[in-house]
Amino acid sequence: MVFSSHIFVYYFLPLALLGYYLLVRAPQRWRNGWLILTGYIFYGWAEPRFIPLMFATTFIDWLMSLVIAHDTWRFWRILHKPVKQLPRRGPRTRTQRHAIWVSVVLNLVVLGFFKYFNFGIESWNALAEGLGLAQAQFDTFFRVVLPLGISFYTFQALSYTIDVYRGEAEAMSNFVDFSCFVSMFPHLVAGPILKFSFLADQLKNRVLTSDKFARGVAFFMLGLAKKILLANPCGKIADTAFNAGSIGTLDAWLGSVGYAFQIYFDFSGYSDMAIGLGLMFGFVFAKNFDSPYRSESITDFWRRWHISLSTWLREYLYVPLGGNRRGIRRTYFNLTLTMLLGGLWHGASWNFVIWGALHGGMLAFERSQGREGFYHNLPKPLRVGVTFVIVLLGWVFFRAADLPRAVAYLTSMFGLARTEPSAALLGGILYQPYYLLSLGMAALVVWGGKQTWDWTQQMTLPKTAVCFALGWLALVVLATQEYNPFIYFIF
Repeated sequence: MVFSSHIFVYYFLPLALLGYYLLVRAPQRWRNGWLILTGYIFYGWAEPRFIPLMFATTFIDWLMSLVIAHDTWRFWRILHKPVKQLPRRGPRTRTQRHAIWVSVVLNLVVLGFFKYFNFGIESWNALAEGLGLAQAQFDTFFRVVLPLGISFYTFQALSYTIDVYRGEAEAMSNFVDFSCFVSMFPHLVAGPILKFSFLADQLKNRVLTSDKFARGVAFFMLGLAKKILLANPCGKIADTAFNAGSIGTLDAWLGSVGYAFQIYFDFSGYSDMAIGLGLMFGFVFAKNFDSPYRSESITDFWRRWHISLSTWLREYLYVPLGGNRRGIRRTYFNLTLTMLLGGLWHGASWNFVIWGALHGGMLAFERSQGREGFYHNLPKPLRVGVTFVIVLLGWVFFRAADLPRAVAYLTSMFGLARTEPSAALLGGILYQPYYLLSLGMAALVVWGGKQTWDWTQQMTLPKTAVCFALGWLALVVLATQEYNPFIYFIF
């Protein structure tokens, strides 16, 4: 089930809100329990066989947090004992260290198995074939299906046990409250990736107000409009270009711009809808996008793009690796490794590894240049333009089906590929008035529009009218569109 579907908009969401607000005078845990129930229904709508997996990892992470907090493996004693937050500094016992390792290793093994098993087998077989060792190949018909949203809820659960171990959050003695954090449907399958410490107090005590609800509806309508009115037509442009057997230089650049707009409006639209849904249920989620294509450097880009992921990578990977505390060479290594792993997090493919290496290399290069270097001394429009081109080149690896196709597409972008006569036919599809208008509107919003987060701070009657008009138009167009994918569902 996706947010931009008739089932969700007309059936699931109204029933979820109705049940939740019927419990408005009930204890908070009852409402959290309702969110767990709706979350598992939402998740199980497409992936019922993986519900036990999500429940098992949730339960083990919760149990390990109690072991860390109580410093004992005697489970019958910790389930009803009051929890105290650990000090932020000070040594941890062997029991606490073992418990955090159980949580971290279990989550990473589960994520690694489901996400990288097929990639590992295919890479090994390709290497063995290249070395002439056909007998060393794994001849297996077994293939692993990737559970929906596993990358997102795994990272969120990891943030909980790590925060408890660091003394940055108090372990939750009540399983219902923690399970609500993991399985809440607004952010379950595609984020934002929320730190537990950010939502801990809201899980125990949150206030439902008409202002929150109204802003939530505005967020949802604007996010739906981004998805239906901008992301989908830009996605058709990208699909036409990237699926072409042969493509000219100008068409290739147009296709890459189409994909850049598609992935931005697709994911930021989803994030807007998720934030809006959270507000409707009384939760305030963190901002996840901040006009990333206005960035003046790749460093700036990662402060603005998928903020919840970049924050997670910084706090739970880059800083533990040593950050910038161990010399300049180690800093460059840590930046590159963090982005390489960030690329692999997105998918099991060499394309994502190269995408991560490109961004990691640029982060290290910009760190080496400082504020006095060539890159930072360019005029602002040029800095924005150069940054956008670098991001576009990276998106080619993100979008292409495999590495040979990514290389072929890049050669077309730079006019180095032989163009077949049939490539001229692409113009009849790519340059239709509807698609050009969609690209123009997308560019206007990207470089001239205001962020949803800022625009909805104060809702007025004209803003409300705009939100309802865009939401209504999106629903009308949704009824006629067959093309309606969510890109980040596959991650």
